[in-house]
Amino acid sequence: MDKKVLVIGLDCATAEVVFDRKEELPVLNELIENSVYGNLRSSDPPITIPAWMVMCTGKDPGKLGLYGFRHRKNFSYKDIWIATSYSVREKTVWDVIGENGGYNCLVSVPPSYPPKPVKGDLISCFITPGDDKDYTFPAELRVELEENFGPYVFDVEFRTDEKDTLLERIYDMTEKRFRVLNHLITKKPWDFFMFVEIGVDRVHHAFWKYMDKSHHLYVEGNPYENVIVDYYKRLDGLIGELLSNVGKDTTILVVSDHGAKRMKGAFCINEWLIEQGDLVVKEIPTSPVSFDKVEVDWSRSKAWGWGGYYARIFLNVAEREAQGVVKIEDYKRERDALIERVSGIKGPNGEAWDTKIIKPQRYYQELNGDYPDLMIYFDDLYWRSAGTLGHGTKYLLENDTGPDDAVHAQDGIYILYDPKNKSSVRKDANILDIAPTILHRMGLAVPGDMRGNIIAKG
Repeated sequence: MDKKVLVIGLDCATAEVVFDRKEELPVLNELIENSVYGNLRSSDPPITIPAWMVMCTGKDPGKLGLYGFRHRKNFSYKDIWIATSYSVREKTVWDVIGENGGYNCLVSVPPSYPPKPVKGDLISCFITPGDDKDYTFPAELRVELEENFGPYVFDVEFRTDEKDTLLERIYDMTEKRFRVLNHLITKKPWDFFMFVEIGVDRVHHAFWKYMDKSHHLYVEGNPYENVIVDYYKRLDGLIGELLSNVGKDTTILVVSDHGAKRMKGAFCINEWLIEQGDLVVKEIPTSPVSFDKVEVDWSRSKAWGWGGYYARIFLNVAEREAQGVVKIEDYKRERDALIERVSGIKGPNGEAWDTKIIKPQRYYQELNGDYPDLMIYFDDLYWRSAGTLGHGTKYLLENDTGPDDAVHAQDGIYILYDPKNKSSVRKDANILDIAPTILHRMGLAVPGDMRGNIIAKG
């Protein structure tokens, strides 16, 4: 192939830093000043999995059958399945490129564990259980990496109060990843190169309250106030080093799967459903426990919810769930009545919320997989959903499953740099636009079933 594309994936990167503080990021700023760039509207839901695969297939979550990292299995009350690389059944851009004779180099693009065969080289992503597992394709690539760089670091545990240790681990992970990237980009054949750095997401979730003066837990003059921007600065330098190893005719695409913003709190969806009479438990716990440990009276329960950056609500439907009580003929009426009540939820001080509620059956053109009955973004995602029970309140000032300062914003970012057609144009785009744009830049035909548009023709 004559044309090359490098995709720099920065998980959770946000315009508030990349664009608003671009003067502090000389490498990214240079790209921005010569690019088409702007906000990149994420998928619904704006979650790491499925968002990266929406980006790389040009198909939405309904088509992919992916609505998050975990999914309910076969209308079970408690059984779940976890998304992996084998959950993705649609063609990716690298599949198309490989079919057309191109070589790929893929590093940490979620979900890519277990590693599937590609035409080229692959290192799996943050869902990899550990470096004792097979995590590369071909398998011998793992030996090469470990001989040169030691064990590969896939992720860090970011929900911790040990902030200094966490920051050290984030830097170590990122620095090591870029050493690997520089090795691969210079030693391996490739036409399409894509990687995702998860450290951006982790530093946001762990340190957002220290940076954002509007955060309810912000303390002026705290020692971590500059941690996020300092990390971006180091990342900017690492990207510069990587780009020095890339040919001058390579198209550069910087992307994030979603953005970030402060978390106002967590809303206890199951506490609310109990209060509403939709969920009946045999004994309300007196201290916080996961929903799986609560004994539910399913014969009297109409609905229950899952926690996360967005809420998933499931109705207990007769002839669908094992002990379903909502009659099939009453399903739409019961769901609409629940929507009306959810829409009326206000904040802890009676403030109005800008809550978005999605009916998957009506929202997606095609609906596959184990989807919830309702998807809820409390107060435009500022309030995450807490699925646990036993807090004694519906409103939590902090996350219920460990320290977490940020939630996902609907808009991520993109920067499309064409070395042969430099310009500075701000233009918002959709995450579905990335796959057709990549293939167009590679000189390949865009499959007719890919949604989205080519951002800028070149």
